[in-house]
This record gives sequence, C-alpha cells and structure tokens, in this order.
Amino acid sequence: MTYAEAIEFLHRLRWFGAKLGLENTLRLASRAGNPHHQLRFIHVAGTNGKGSTCAMLESIYRAAGLRVGLFTSPHLVSFRERLQINRELISEAEVVRLVGRMQPWLGGFAADHHPTFFEAVTVMALKYFAEQRCDLVIWETGLGGRLDATNIVAPLASVITNVQYDHQKWLGSTLPQIAMEKAGIIKPGVPVITGAEEPQALAVIQETAIQRRSPLTLVTPAHTQHPPLDALRLPLLGWHQRMNAAVALATVRALAAQLAVREEALRTGLGRVNWPGRLQLVERTTHGGTGFQPVSSPTSGQVSTDRTGWMAVPLRQQILLDAAHNAAGATTLRAALEEHFPGSRPVLLLGIMQDKDWDLMCEILAPLAGRILCVAVSSERSADPAQLREACRRTNPEVKVAVCQTLSEALAQTEAEPFLVIAGSIYLIGEAMERLHLTVNSAADEKALNDWGARR
Repeated sequence: MTYAEAIEFLHRLRWFGAKLGLENTLRLASRAGNPHHQLRFIHVAGTNGKGSTCAMLESIYRAAGLRVGLFTSPHLVSFRERLQINRELISEAEVVRLVGRMQPWLGGFAADHHPTFFEAVTVMALKYFAEQRCDLVIWETGLGGRLDATNIVAPLASVITNVQYDHQKWLGSTLPQIAMEKAGIIKPGVPVITGAEEPQALAVIQETAIQRRSPLTLVTPAHTQHPPLDALRLPLLGWHQRMNAAVALATVRALAAQLAVREEALRTGLGRVNWPGRLQLVERTTHGGTGFQPVSSPTSGQVSTDRTGWMAVPLRQQILLDAAHNAAGATTLRAALEEHFPGSRPVLLLGIMQDKDWDLMCEILAPLAGRILCVAVSSERSADPAQLREACRRTNPEVKVAVCQTLSEALAQTEAEPFLVIAGSIYLIGEAMERLHLTVNSAADEKALNDWGARR
C-alpha cells in the first residue's frame, strides 16, 4: 500500500458519515487491544479555542521533558497533522502501516453500523500513541463530547474551553443543550477546567461537575492578568489566546500532583507555542504592486530625494490568516483586528461553509473591510460566494464587494494591496497556506478528508 492508497482508503470511510455514539469506537479499540488503557490523557472540548489550548498544553508538557502525543482535527493541509508526537507529524510510512493494521479490525461490522472515518482515525491514534510510549496525550474532541468517539478515554483532566453556538444540527439549538454535550466528557472525580462564561452554559457544567463529584476550576478574564501571563508575550495574536493560555495554565496547575511542571517550563512552553492558521500574520513579496525605495549614493552614502535616485521595489504585503469558521470565531477575529490593527481597512478574502451562520459572519466582518472578495471554498459544502456578497453589501453598502470562484483568482487580484485578511473555513486557510508556500503541498487532496456528514 502506498501513502496515496492509504489516504484513499480513509477517504472512502467518509461515506459512512459521522455517527454520534461510542459503541463502534469501543468495539474497534477492543480489537486493537484497548491501547487507551496504556495512556494518560487531557481531554479538551469546547466550541472554539480547542486546538490552540491543546497546542499550549502540548508545548508546556514538552518543555517539561515529557513525550507528548497531540490529537487534533480538522487538519489544514495534510492528514498527518492530526497525529503528532512532540510536534512531529506522523510519517507517511506510519500512516500506511496503521491503515494496514486497521483494515482487518473493520471487518464484521454490519453495513449500517460500519465505523466512520473519525472513529477509525481515533483508534489509529490510540494505537500509534501507545506504540510510541507517549507519557501524555493531549486529546481533542471532534464533535461535541458526550457521544464523540474520543470520549472512550479516562482522562487526568477534562477541559471545556467555552460554549458557543456551532453544530446546532447535532448538538442542540440552545446553549444549555450544547453545554450538556460538551459536559459529557466530565468523568467522576476527574478535575474539570473551563473558561465558559455564558451563565446558562456554565450552569450546566457546574451541575454536571457536582453530580459527578468532579473538582471544578472556573477560569475568568481576570486570570489573564495573573503570573506568568501578566508579563508574558504569547506568540499567538488576540486577547482570546490569553484566555486559552489561562485555561491551559489552570489545567497544568490542577494536575501538579500527577504531572509536576516547573515555572520555567510553563513560560518556555507558552513562549514557544505554535498553532498555524489562527490569526497567523505572514508576509509575501508581490510584483503586482511596485513601490519605490530611496537609493543611497555609492560614494557619499547620502539618500537622493530626486525621483531618479529611487529604485522600484516589490511590495511587501501583510496577510492575516484566520480560520474563523463560525460566528463566535468571526467575533474573535473582529476583536483581534481592532486590538492589533486599529484603524486599518484591510481587503477581506472571505470563504465560508454553507452550514455555518454565514449571514451573521458577514455582518460581523464586513464593516471592517475596505474591500471584500467573496471566495468559493473547495468543498461541496461551500457557501455560494454570490450569497456572501449580498450579505456583505447589506451590512456595508459603501464597500466594493466582488465574487471570485477560486482563491488563486482572489490572490491575483489583490497583489497590490498592502494588507489582506483571509478568513472563514479551515479549507480556505489550508489552501491559502499552500498557495503562499507556508507548508509543503500535499500530493493527494487530503483536505477533502475534513468533509463529513453526521448521522444520528
């Protein structure tokens, strides 16, 4: 089996949808030898900020000298991003080997109860981390928590970053309903750490923790001003990342008796954390917009003020990439733009999935832009860019809004712009990272593995 063939096999599992429930995962894990029984986990759920919080926890514990597995989803470009050890992506050879090992385990399931892509990958990850003898696994939920495939583990701590509106079709239409699904990862007697602020959602988490006699740590914005965060500059932009860092710190301190971490490792881990595609600021040199730079005299070193003494130089363009894939994410992006780029009027390249609240997202982001290009996302679930254009126009009728069928087209049309914001679907951000050469391009269309359709 080649790596491309392994990816194709995983791709075919997508057609089994995303069934909520633990029965298949437990059965599959049993066939794999119950590898999760050999591992220690920190289980992380929440609407937004899960990935960033996981990255922070991983970085802290790695700085403390542990061998740390990291399981996250979805991926930006390569499937291999989902399974990492000490931030090294699983190799193509290991993916091929694990898919080959898994294929016999998938036999014997009834056609209407066949394991899904996510169930299979969850067990693959467990097997990989156990074989690699990880000291700790930072374990992110896929969808919800209570019935998510990741919920077969017994963690050292359960983390709920926040509770906001997303995936209402499967998790419920109200915040208490969504919170109930997230709180499903809380295990009896296991510490719970949350940054949830909405009173209705927080009440559900608190009640669940009481029922299960699980010690609860509530992280508030005030904790972002406590040491070491009060004097630490995070590599990740945005006030919300300081909140994620506060949740990560509270988790580390709740587990101090089991996993001791020195203050130096805390600072080092947070100071080095990396999580691409989330308010990631990059630069590119473009030739579509050429500026001028004064040239020093080769003899006197004096700068000429005469136009003939200037030379044409390519434009250095700033690009902010953010996978603001739901309304809460769009609100966070808007706050970050107002915090870090006050008064700017960037060109916004916007692509959103149809099943998101794209109308509200346009309402949130359009007022900040000086120009908007609505882009089709490379997915069957893409929102129609023409609909995005009309939604943006309703909110900001003064701004010029255009439609682009591809991101390449949008990037070509904006080469002369000094500041771009590319936002929306993680698909769009992944494609942007490839187009901007920020990552190694995948030979296969691995982003398509992120597509799924949940079935109850």
